[in-house]
Amino acid sequence: MREFMNITKALADDKRVRVLLILRAGELCVCQITALFGLAPSTISKHLSLLFQAGLVESRKEGRWIYYRLPGERSPVVRETLGWVERSLSNAPQVSADKKQLKEILKQSLAALCQRQCRK
Repeated sequence: MREFMNITKALADDKRVRVLLILRAGELCVCQITALFGLAPSTISKHLSLLFQAGLVESRKEGRWIYYRLPGERSPVVRETLGWVERSLSNAPQVSADKKQLKEILKQSLAALCQRQCRK
């Protein structure tokens, strides 16, 4: 029951669902996710924390940066949830816009991107 409740709580915000959908392309740094959504780093961290608690994302730290990705080994509930989200929303206009914007963000140096966010 707890896993189900954590997952439903994580899916209750459109930004968190959009994070799951952009992570289909691969691992991203918190700075890249923050740049995509234009939110405060603390807000993005809270969203990522809820996704992590639900088992919908994994993280790793490398130097100064923290990276997030979809989980490699997934419980059946997480696997079904991620599949349902993808099937339901992969063609949504906002998801297409996020993909396009992410392509531009990925062209930027990670160090420069993170440094700009630290100055805000």
